[in-house]
Amino acid sequence: MVEKLPKSKIFVYAIGQMGWSILVNIVSLQLVYFYIPPQGSGLTLKITQTVFLVVLNALTLIAASGRIFDAITDPIIANLSDRWHGKRGRRVPFMLVGAAPAAIFCTLMFVPIVNGVSSLNIVWLFFMQVLFYLFLTIYVTPFFALLPELGHTSNEKLNLSTWISVTYALGIVVASMVPSIAGIFGLEDKTLSLQLAIGLVSFIAMILMLIPAIFLNEKKYATGEPSSVPLFKALKSTFKNISFKYYVVADFSYFMGLTIVMTGLLYYITVLLGLSDDIMGILLPLMVFISFIFYPVVNILAKKVGKKPLIVGSFFFMGIIFFFIFFMGKLPISEKLQAFLVVILYSIPLSFLGVLPNAVLADIAEFDAKETGVNQEGMFFAARTLMQKFGQTFGVLSFAALTSLGKDPGNDLGIRISGLLGFGLCIFAGSFFIKYNEKKIIGASINNN
Repeated sequence: MVEKLPKSKIFVYAIGQMGWSILVNIVSLQLVYFYIPPQGSGLTLKITQTVFLVVLNALTLIAASGRIFDAITDPIIANLSDRWHGKRGRRVPFMLVGAAPAAIFCTLMFVPIVNGVSSLNIVWLFFMQVLFYLFLTIYVTPFFALLPELGHTSNEKLNLSTWISVTYALGIVVASMVPSIAGIFGLEDKTLSLQLAIGLVSFIAMILMLIPAIFLNEKKYATGEPSSVPLFKALKSTFKNISFKYYVVADFSYFMGLTIVMTGLLYYITVLLGLSDDIMGILLPLMVFISFIFYPVVNILAKKVGKKPLIVGSFFFMGIIFFFIFFMGKLPISEKLQAFLVVILYSIPLSFLGVLPNAVLADIAEFDAKETGVNQEGMFFAARTLMQKFGQTFGVLSFAALTSLGKDPGNDLGIRISGLLGFGLCIFAGSFFIKYNEKKIIGASINNN
């Protein structure tokens, strides 16, 4: 019989999330800004801005193709992990393989071959991005599959989800410090400073990712036995689950909207508000600190009123904040105050949406395993990340496309419209998730426990 996960091992597990959070947020915050920087940023263009099909540019197509490849590998890695027979378990061996290469290729994405506009940079970025997302998937998909296996009750899964939300938020903080770290190097070449900062932060991320891969005894604490269900049959049965359908459609819309806004964050700060990018090192840590204050509230409220109403309300509230982006820089209050106001308000729904969705999916996966007798937690989380990454793909695609409508001071229409698009997607996510039957899922879990 497996043992209950002790508090010390909860931290060991959760610290891995901080590692990969750093990597994905480096890419989210810096990639578009690095390759198609606005005027006055101190960076030079690295790839052509030639527009295809009216709104698509080279970076748009690269980002989309990399994410689509990433999404395709999710169910493949998940199925391999679900079916794996290993001395150290089903999940940890994959995490050990994925950590270091993911950090290396994250850094190499920001080291183009030519310091200027070149087609070679397009080819380089494409392959580095594909390799980065491949090894990130090898780590992240088994990592998430461990959550319902390490948490043996609904409350234990909620607590685990809370902790990995904390470490994910800390990852955002570290990633947001890249411009500040680049400034510490004091180099005249801003491109080189950014590259050194990204390399250093990626190395830290790798160490954090290796901690659970090395020190977590999966066999001792995780439930679940290897599955024998083939890939496509497992994926098909996952999407047949009606509760999962409501969850994943809402999740897709939310992550598309979130990616649009996170990709545009540096543009909102520097273009719409006219502030220095260094302020990111203050704003994002503040956002995370405020969200931390709400984490205990999230945990308590979820146990009292349920996860569903809190998630729906958070979607709607976040949508309203995204709507505000359209008016940034035009309001009769100081630009700094606008930036701090958005960050403070944004941190509230972020705290709820950082904790609760993972716990909901763990509940759905546990319910399905008891209904069908098949343990395929990895496939549920892979199917979720597959749709999540499609959402992120379309988010990056949409934002990069909108830059062709204006991304510079005085010519910022595309940047402003991105806020309206994020608003619409969050409102849709909340409206659709209302259909999720939480009482059925939790009721079955309580009866079986």
